[in-house]
Formats: sequence, C-alpha cells, structure tokens
Amino acid sequence: MTAPASTIAASTGATILPFAESLAKAGARDMRPLRLITCGSVDDGKSTLIGRLLWDTKAVKEDQAVTLARDSGGQNDLGLPDFALLLDGLQAEREQGITIDVAYRYFATDRRSFIVADTPGHEQYTRNMATGASTADLAVLLADARVGLLEQTRRHATIAALMGIRQFVLAVNKIDLVGYDKAIFEQISHDFRQFAQGLGIRQITAIPMSALKGENVVFPAGNGAMPWYDGPTLVEALELATVRSAQAGGFRLPVQRVSRPGESFRGYQGTVSGGAVRPGDSVAILPSGTVANVKQIVTFDLVRNAAVAGDAVTLVLDRQVDVSRGDMIVSIDVQPMTGLHFDGHLVALQPGGIEPGKRYWLKSGTRRQRVMIEPVSQLELSTGNWLPHASTLAMNAIGKVRLSFQEQAIFDTYEQNRSTGAFILIDPDTLNTVAGGMITAKREDFGGIEIHRDGERVILSLPADLAEQLMATDIFLKRRNETEIRRVTAAQAVEFFSDAASDI
Repeated sequence: MTAPASTIAASTGATILPFAESLAKAGARDMRPLRLITCGSVDDGKSTLIGRLLWDTKAVKEDQAVTLARDSGGQNDLGLPDFALLLDGLQAEREQGITIDVAYRYFATDRRSFIVADTPGHEQYTRNMATGASTADLAVLLADARVGLLEQTRRHATIAALMGIRQFVLAVNKIDLVGYDKAIFEQISHDFRQFAQGLGIRQITAIPMSALKGENVVFPAGNGAMPWYDGPTLVEALELATVRSAQAGGFRLPVQRVSRPGESFRGYQGTVSGGAVRPGDSVAILPSGTVANVKQIVTFDLVRNAAVAGDAVTLVLDRQVDVSRGDMIVSIDVQPMTGLHFDGHLVALQPGGIEPGKRYWLKSGTRRQRVMIEPVSQLELSTGNWLPHASTLAMNAIGKVRLSFQEQAIFDTYEQNRSTGAFILIDPDTLNTVAGGMITAKREDFGGIEIHRDGERVILSLPADLAEQLMATDIFLKRRNETEIRRVTAAQAVEFFSDAASDI
C-alpha cells in the first residue's frame, strides 16, 4: 500500500501546504456529499481512476477485494488488480473492456463524502454521460497524455458545461507513459483552457497523474517522478470543491399528484425543486396564476413547519383551487417564466437526430407538452464555434434551438434551476427519448409591424384569429390580389423578418 501523504511529501519535497492549510480552515467534515462525474474519451482511464480512488480511500470492502482479485485473472506488472472491474459490472462491459452504463459509487475522506458517477466514453453512449452530468457539481475530465484532447473529450466538456457544471478537474492521465513530460502536460492544459473559455468555464484545476499507479490521485507522486508539479492531488482538489445549492431562488413544486383520501382533505403532492416554503407563505399556481396561501405541509409521518429543495411533501392550501398534475406551485414573489416560445440548448441522443418541423413531446418535471423544434446553430467541437443556420441536428450534435409550444409552458433558465430548466424530447411515434435540453431564455411572443421601404409594402405578424378577422373585412377583400399571405410559426416569422431586413 502506498505510504501516507505526509510521508511522501517529506521524502519527495512535494509542496502541499497551501492546500492543507485551506482544508484546515474549512473546519469539520462537510455533511453534504459532493457529486462528481468522470468523463472523457474512450480508454482515457475513467473507470481505472475511480477504482483507484475507491482502493486508496479504503472504500473497497474485503469481500469486494477478494472478488476483484479473482476477476482480475492475476495481477498486472505493478502487482495490482484491474481497478476498472470495481465499476464495470455489466457482462458486456467486462467482455469488451468498456463502460456502457453509468455506475455510481460512494466514498469518503476524513473531511467530506463523495458520490461519483463513472460515465461511458463511446459516442453511442453519450446520452448516458449526459444523464450522469445532470446531477453533478464537478466534472473530472480525463485526457490521455499521449493523444491530448480528442473530439469526444471536447464533446463531454461541452455537455458538462451546458449541464451547469462550472468546476472542472482536468486529469492528464497516463503521464508516466510520456516520461512525466512537463511540456506535454502544460500544452494539454493550455489547449483545454483555451477551449473552455468559449464554454464559460473559469474554475479549472489541471493535474498530471497516473491512475493505474495512483500518482496524484489520493497520494502525491513519489520517487521524484514529477518534481516540477507542486499542485494538489485529485482528492485534495475534490475536498475544496463546493456543492451547488438548490435552495437559492424561488419556491418550486411541480405537482405530481392530487391527494384526496376524503372530503375533508385535499393536498398537492410532489418533490420540491427549488427554494423553500413555510405555512402561511403566499404561492401562485401556474399556469392559471391563481393565488393561495400554504395552510399545512404534510409528509408521510408528520406535519412540518418548512419544506426545502429535495423534500417530498404534500401541500395543503387555505382555499379550494383548481390544481392538477403538471401544474407548478411557486413563490408569489419569484416566479418562473411562462410563455409559448423559448430558446434552449439541445443534445441529440438518437441515430435519427432531430427533425425540424416535427412535433415532439417535451417533458419537464411532471409536465408534458407538444413542442416544435427549430435548430438555429450547431457547435463545431474542433473549434468551439457555433455554426449558424443548422438545418438539422444529427446524433450527438449540440445545438441552439427555438421551442414553440401550443399552450403555456413553465420554465426557469437552467442556470437558475436545474430541475425546472431542463427537459427531454420524446418521439411520439417510437416513444424513445431523442434529446435532452436546457432552457436558456424566454423568447418573446412575436408580433408587430415591419416596413419594407423598397416597395412600399408592410409586413404584418398577427395572431391567427386576429388575422382571420382582418382578412374578412371589405377593405381587405377588395385588394386581396395585391397581398401575399404566409402562415408560419412565430420562430419562422422571426427568421423571415431578419432575412427581409438584410435585403433592404
């Protein structure tokens, strides 16, 4: 077993005091577990890294160690078992030596606890990676020191950033296979920081490591392997990370079920998706906008005096209101956005991609609605630039889209609330989940007048019912042959006017 960190630091001269001091100031062990993912391209060592973390933090039980030794079929050149087997539990994963499904593991140090998700690197399993990233506070992005940043590395970094992850650890793995070359590490670190600027990522910790040997994972590299590196180990970086709070912002309760066990009781059940609420607080029910006060907060075994994000509760209101599954009960002073048109980011997850003009089911929380998707631009992973005028989004493509609904939709921006700002798209024909997305902004319902000065023509964008009334008037009918009518969605009207303005 590798020596304790203090012993290695003394023998190699590794500088870890700044991080030790920071941890000492942090005080007692943080009770909230940090959720993190490992991501990156195929064979960059994600499963091996987590296995090493579990092994060195003594999170592997004796029976697991025995099974690991048996399944490894012998030890490697370092006298160690195959750590990846601690994560790859599916038979197909062990046969092929790859990760397919997301594997969650728990481990802890003296200062805090962690929940880590091992995500697959293959392109066809990108949807599984996105699932793991959706609940993570931090991403450990692995890059093989021999090849640097690959397209899949950039794709995973982009998806993690879109999922709201702002803390990244760049683990330059297999540094021992390039002779512990400092220049290679610095070049990969520089390339990623350049790429990350376009994603809005500012908090990056780059660490050279060998997951197999355990260098700079839990313990610093020994034997003077990397005298040029005096930064933190992976565990030290994780211990300093922050947990994203879901209690900031307004109260949100997507209604899952209306409970009516008898005539004297009516409650609205769901899991709090943001903020907090107490009896007596005023709330609004969306999309109707009805206002009521919270009379009581009930759980399965008691009456509570408050509910916060993550609590599964039943709210009893002080008056009879029309509330059903899919509605949202929110704080009256900080309400989410409502409207028919929104902007968002989308990750296509199925081979067929996203078809423009097709109507999908959009599911967000407990609400399901019909929506039409219009791609606007697509991310070019090699450069980090957004390519305009995307006509379609193929599998694994990341794009900016416009969403148009038939009825009022309710969202926060994803940056404000992960639960109420995220959604999935379902193909109504196959019932497959074809995409995952995040709301970035509300698009104002389009309407107005624009003058085309070349031909003295006026373009009107009006609601369909008002346009039909206008077309029925005598003055319109007399000059019907001089007009051109186009029936388009609001999103298409925006593009049409933009093109018209550029031609003037």
